[in-house]
Amino acid sequence: MRLAGRLTADVLDMIGPHVQPGVSTDELDRICHDFIVNVQHAVPAPLNYRGFPKSICTSVNHVVCHGIPGDRILKNGDIVNVDITVIKDGFHGDSSRMFFVGKSTVQGERVVNTSREGLWKGIAQARPGNRLGDIGHAIQTFVEAQGLSVVREYCGHGIGRVFHEDPQVLHYGEPHTGPELRPGQTFTIEPMVNIGKRHVRLLADGWTVVTRDHSLSAQWEHTILITDNGCEVLTLGADEQR
Repeated sequence: MRLAGRLTADVLDMIGPHVQPGVSTDELDRICHDFIVNVQHAVPAPLNYRGFPKSICTSVNHVVCHGIPGDRILKNGDIVNVDITVIKDGFHGDSSRMFFVGKSTVQGERVVNTSREGLWKGIAQARPGNRLGDIGHAIQTFVEAQGLSVVREYCGHGIGRVFHEDPQVLHYGEPHTGPELRPGQTFTIEPMVNIGKRHVRLLADGWTVVTRDHSLSAQWEHTILITDNGCEVLTLGADEQR
């Protein structure tokens, strides 16, 4: 799991400089696919997963999650989430990161930064003896205190030899509720935060989720391991390691 997590973070570190105005999301997918397959000698988990047609997810502006790379050209002021899952030696690493395209906007920075800080508020609760509800409660209370909203239809998940497995890791909830956290568990925390209302809808392609009010949405994701005295983040990027 540590190896798969490190490779996942390496893909996100690699793709960052390519996220520029004028680049298509399909081109980002191609670059990531080639890097995962030819450099890392690993497998991009999303490709053909339940029929998903690409190797990464790219969710731009009001797309909440599961955006399918295509001919969309990124433009100055966009925000984009790149979601990477790498399989190495049968184990999965899963992480996503927000990128600003060109010069960021005030609203873009607000939703991106709130989502990221919300993720870390949740990670701070990931330790033995706490419960999953403590993670969700920490995220929800922080995000809503900033006047933003947390998507409820999509959540984090257990991960290991299987891409998505129990438990579901909600990004909202009540403290001291849900399953107790135990050393050795690995799961993702990946809050989706909207600058408007929390409601979303699924597009006709069966994958792309957008905000119902077309407000900006942002998401950050890490895979974590519960340790004897806290947690270890398995998908830290180079900047986060420093």
